[in-house]
Formats: sequence, C-alpha cells, structure tokens
Amino acid sequence: MQILLAEEMRALDRAAEEEIGIPGIVLMENAGRAVAEAAEKMLGSCCHKRIVIFAGKGNNGGDGSGAGRWLHNRGADVALVLAARAEELSGSAADELQYYISCGAPVLEVTDPEDEVQFGKIENLALRADLVIDALLGTGFSGKMRPLFSRLCHCINSAKKENPGCKVLAVDVPTGVSSDTGAADRQAVRADATVTMALPKLGLYLYPGADFVGELQVADIGMPSSLLAEAAGNRHLITKETVTAMLPGRPKNAHKGTAGRVTVVAGSYGYIGAAALCSFSAVKGGAGLVTLMTPESAREILAVKLTEVMVKGIPEEEGALATEASDVIAEAMDKADVLAIGPGLGVSEETGNMIREILVTAEVPCVIDADAITALQDHTELLSHMLAEKVLTPHPGEMARITGLTVAGIEKDRVEIARSCAEKWQAVIVLKGVPTIVALPDGTVYVNTTGTSAMATGGSGDVLTGLIAALIGQGMTVADAAVAGVYLHGLAGELAAKGSIGLAASELLHMLPEARKLVLK
Repeated sequence: MQILLAEEMRALDRAAEEEIGIPGIVLMENAGRAVAEAAEKMLGSCCHKRIVIFAGKGNNGGDGSGAGRWLHNRGADVALVLAARAEELSGSAADELQYYISCGAPVLEVTDPEDEVQFGKIENLALRADLVIDALLGTGFSGKMRPLFSRLCHCINSAKKENPGCKVLAVDVPTGVSSDTGAADRQAVRADATVTMALPKLGLYLYPGADFVGELQVADIGMPSSLLAEAAGNRHLITKETVTAMLPGRPKNAHKGTAGRVTVVAGSYGYIGAAALCSFSAVKGGAGLVTLMTPESAREILAVKLTEVMVKGIPEEEGALATEASDVIAEAMDKADVLAIGPGLGVSEETGNMIREILVTAEVPCVIDADAITALQDHTELLSHMLAEKVLTPHPGEMARITGLTVAGIEKDRVEIARSCAEKWQAVIVLKGVPTIVALPDGTVYVNTTGTSAMATGGSGDVLTGLIAALIGQGMTVADAAVAGVYLHGLAGELAAKGSIGLAASELLHMLPEARKLVLK
C-alpha cells in the first residue's frame, strides 16, 4: 500500500474531480459516512450518545460536518464546534455544513481563543461527551498551531483525560500532527482512533506523531482505483500482502544445497553472542547451509554452542583479524550465495582494514551490519566501488557515525536520510528503529508495520542480519529480502513477546518459522 504526503493527497483529490469528473462533495460525503461508521463502531451504538465534533473551515471540517449529519440521523445527540464563522466556509465544506444545519443539530462558532463565554460552553459539552471527533485541521497542519486551535485541542485532550468514558476519533490526521513528518505540537490531539482517507499519510507512522494516532483505519471513499494505482510518490507500507507476494516457495525436492548457502563473518573473543544469534537466525530463516567464519579464539565455544552451523576459525593477531584471514574468507565466499558480515567482529584498525578489503572484493551479495558498518566510517566511497549488491542494516547510532550526523538528526528525518543514502551509495538501507525504514537505490522507500517495544534488547539486530542473509540465499533479491526480512523480524518479535517486556533475542529467532508460516497462510 502506498503512503502519501499531504500535497500528493491534494493532487489525488484534484485528479478525481478534474480528470474523472467526480464532484468533491461526493468524496466528502463518503468520507463523512466513513467517519460516522467508525464512530458507531467505537460506541457500539450511536443512539442517544453525546457526540461533539470539532470542525475547521477546510475540507477536514467538511468531513466532520458530513459525519455529524449521519450520526444525528442515527439517533446521536450531536453538537458541532466550528472554528470559524459559517460564512467563511466555501465549496463542499460550506455545503456539508448547511446539510448538517438543516437537520436541526446545533453549531457553536468560535473564532477568539480568549472568548471565555463560548469556551465555557465548549468545555462543558466536551466533558460530557461519549465521543469527541477531531475534524479541525487534518493534513492542513504544519509548524505550530495558532492559539485558537491550540485551545480547542486542549479542550479535546482534557475531555479524554477528565472523563475516562470519553473516546476521541480523529479525521484523516490528528490535529497538531504533521502528515508528512510526524512532528507533533505539544497540544496535538491524542486520538483513540484515526480514520484516514483513501491512502495512509506518512506522518501517521513516524514518531512522535504515531503516538497520537491510536488505532488507524484507512477508509475507502470511492477514489477510482486507477488514480490510487497512479498516485504520486514512491513510499509504501510493508504489509502482510507485500511480503506474501515476495516470499519464494520451496520445491518438494529441495535439499540443503539448494536452500541457500550463507557465510557469516562475525564474532571475536568476548563477543560471541552476536555471531551465534546471526548465524542461527540464518538457520531459522530457512537457509540450507550456514558457515560461520570467526576468529580462532572464539571458534571452540561457538562450535559447541551452534550444533547446526559449520564453525570455522580464521587467523587473528592479538584479537584482530590477521592478513591471512582475507584468503580464508574469500575461499569460503566462493562456495556461498550470500555473505553476512559484522556482528561482534570488533572495531580495531586492523579489523576495519580487513573488513573493507573483504567488501571491495566480494562477488556475492553482502549484508553489512554492526562493526562492518563502523569500518565504513570515513570510507563510504567504498560502497560505490563494490562489485556485489549490498544491504546495510544500521541502527541510528551507526547511521549517524557513517553520515557524520547526530542521532537526533537521523531520528528527525529517518525516511529522507535513508532514501538519500541508498541512492548515493547504491545500496539497500535498512534503518532500524520505530518504524524500520527500508530504502532502495532507485528512491523507493518502505515503512515497516510490525514489531514491538519488547524487541528493544541486545541481539535483535543480529537476528535481522541473519534473516535477511537467509532470504537472499533462498533466491530473493536483496531489496525483497530486506523488505520481507524486517516484516518477518517484527512479526516474530510480536509473537515471541506476547505483549510482555523481557524478550530475549534468542526467543525472537525461534519464532521466525512461525512468522513465515503466518504470512504464507
């Protein structure tokens, strides 16, 4: 499913009216009905329920007015708070307001944030409501809210806080949340649910804005499917359907040699956990043969720990990979379908030199993580010279390290930074976090929809690296493997955690087969 920016959604609305000939009022009617249906679902029944709708003078407010008429006709006690004078409205929004008024339902106009008399009435209504509908700004918010809207949002949030039985439903995007970036005003509406129209908006999935959305519903408002398919933008949600279409089947006559040969270069003395998790994740991810190349000092303990992985020692000098290691690893790669490199290798200068030499000569796809990413600091030009396709899986700290940005800077603009680096380095970038972003060299961006905060534990990233490598080994493109990998990884985390904090990364990887099974059902 595509994700749009605000301007792209406006262009879609214009195309529906100008190219297809669908009047704007038709789409607004459908949007209003979708909001009313969501409201009824939240309340169980609308009959005799008190509903207060906060509406702006734009199209978002028109959706709210339309919903108000539907809800009034279904027996709800509806009041509409209009953040404007009625005569200021135009077009379809003005029409919807008049349709609402014709039902005999009340309208309270407010234009002055210091009008204590009117705000007293509004606050009293909101505090007694069973449901408050936020139709103030929608995609129209950017920057900072004006005082009038800030106070109206405060009324909505106070109603929810002081009346535990009151629910809040946002129309399209909660007021105060940027539909493009997820930035949120301090007074942004905290919704229990949000109904967004036609296609989801990027800011609904990016933090801090995602915290204000509640349960997200995408409403079909009758936008022609031809327009939806052609909608501008190259951003997509990773859904179950996305991954189901990507995952390869396995022939009944498959054997370990045809199910993917994965070579992992990872680990060092004192850092064996990362190597073990990455390697065993490749096994649980479906790889037929997994070989772990690890410094000789870590070989014995890893060989005992990993009974399903072939563990081979590689030369080292004082804890760092020795020069001869390059030849040993190159020989192993000749028999591999994919290389995963980095977890627990260490960050010494000698190790960094060896990692860079391995990458620049590799001829099989490479999944680059952890210490292998650190080895690229001040050397990212190497990525453009690599012979092999590559996937980088940095967390924000590693991304900051190799881009020269701050972690805060990375988190503020995750999508654009991942996209620009993927194009610049001609690599697939998996920027881990909430949400994880997958950016492709052609500018396409995917936003993941699975995962849980319980996955905030050491080793989760090592599991992801092994899983992506396993999927590449099974014949998937590096792009599809990254997209499917982050979705399955997050789903496995949800299954393993079962809503509880205290998840261990080893528990996560054991749920990878179950996650794959669920996706293919």
